[in-house]
Amino acid sequence: MARSLYDKGMALRRRILGAKHIAKREASRDRFTKAQYRLSTEFAYGMVWSRKGLPLKVRSLVTIAMLAVQDRPDELAGHIRAGLRNGATPEEMHEVFVQAAAYCGLPASNGATRLLVEVLKDEGLL
Repeated sequence: MARSLYDKGMALRRRILGAKHIAKREASRDRFTKAQYRLSTEFAYGMVWSRKGLPLKVRSLVTIAMLAVQDRPDELAGHIRAGLRNGATPEEMHEVFVQAAAYCGLPASNGATRLLVEVLKDEGLL
């Protein structure tokens, strides 16, 4: 029997983001966020992140680039942590933000770099 997109997505989400992140998200769910959480789990993780076309490390680097240029620090911090879990180095992530400066502007790059430093300190890596 094929696993549902939710089950497939949740397994990958747990692997990428960690049990602590999942527990925090599940504890904060209410009737409004429950449907959104399910959509994100099925679509982003069950359908997109689980595709075989890119390794998880590359998906992480692409994702942090897109979140940085959208100025989404709320999502970016979690994906920086996920990137570390997926094998991306702090130096590689910083290079992504340097590249963003050239094509998307210094404000996006600066904010993302500050957040990278904050997460690295939080994780005991800086």
